[in-house]
Amino acid sequence: MPAKQFDSTARVVLKPRKALPFFSRHPWVFQGAVDRVEGSPVPGDAVSLHAYDGQFIAWGLINPASNIGVRLYSWDESVPLTNEFWKQRINEAVSLRSVLFPHQGSTVACRQIYSEADGMSGLTVDRYGDFLLVQLTSFALAHRKEVLLEGLREALNPKGIWLRTEKGIRAAEGLELADGLLWGEAPPRPMFIEEHGVRYGIDVAEGQKTGFFLDQRDNRRRTADFVRGKRVLDVCCYTGGFGLNCLVNGGAAEVVAVDASESALAQARSNAELNGVADRLTTIKQDAFKALEEFEGRGERFDTIVLDPPKLARNRQGIDAALRGYYSLNRFAMGLITPGGYFVTCSCSGQITHEMFADMLGQAALHANRRLQLLEVRGPSADHPSSVHCLETDYLKCYLCRVL
Repeated sequence: MPAKQFDSTARVVLKPRKALPFFSRHPWVFQGAVDRVEGSPVPGDAVSLHAYDGQFIAWGLINPASNIGVRLYSWDESVPLTNEFWKQRINEAVSLRSVLFPHQGSTVACRQIYSEADGMSGLTVDRYGDFLLVQLTSFALAHRKEVLLEGLREALNPKGIWLRTEKGIRAAEGLELADGLLWGEAPPRPMFIEEHGVRYGIDVAEGQKTGFFLDQRDNRRRTADFVRGKRVLDVCCYTGGFGLNCLVNGGAAEVVAVDASESALAQARSNAELNGVADRLTTIKQDAFKALEEFEGRGERFDTIVLDPPKLARNRQGIDAALRGYYSLNRFAMGLITPGGYFVTCSCSGQITHEMFADMLGQAALHANRRLQLLEVRGPSADHPSSVHCLETDYLKCYLCRVL
């Protein structure tokens, strides 16, 4: 049964002294903050959120099966969550990307909607040329799929829309989804895009995330400025984004690319051939920790190392273990860099703050007996904005350092 467009009778009332984050426009209402639910909303219904004294705070969508009991979208009582509201939010997000990417041709890839940062908690949309890749991580928004798809078609006129699911979504949201075609034509496999003069073949149907890590676009290009004639190690290289920029744009003498996925490495090699730099790329299938240990054991050295591991902390309970993992990776990596060389180290774990990451990096440098100069603190490209109301959207940390 389709979710109701708007239910003005259902109310969620917060416990005493729990309202401040939501008056401050944080979009996630966790179950522990809720005092009671008035009315009989079903999962996915629109509800109004109120402070304990009855004061209106926002309109949201309810899901009792999720730890995030209500996701908030509108803080204006006169603007409820109608079909027109969702289409307006889509148009607002798309208008930003039309400024960032005024020439969105068939080889251009960018993020069109980034969940909470675009006021659409639970929806992410990436555009690869003429195709859209959609991720739905909210039960309630998934039940509004048809109006969302209609809004995307009207705003972007794609050839096809493909759904990618995120690991753990069934447990987190009680949502049953499977990858597949939502509308129009299926995307080609591989699909070819171009970024900063580098061509990539990508698999949007089965590759990680939606096929490529678009958020590192500008960090990949910036890294290339430091590697001319140098030997580069790209750890957790995926399909070769950083390494190929170092070879094509940076003129690196050699890139050694390490990843645990053979399919990713195969695509990286194909991409190197596509760009005419295959003779300077060496790939190694290996776990990152094990690979760094082996390099250390052989006494190998690199002029620049890029360390871009996958997300190590998915919730607050995983923070300590993630920091231990980041510490080990960074300590090993710094020990392999020639004096005066460069180190690009990243974290995509939103639970790890900049303060935590910088403190970890300092400890790792100390125990690696290295002096670290922090040259630039970088984040994702501008099509992945963050929200000042939801600091969890400031997830990507990319530190460009010099090692002495």
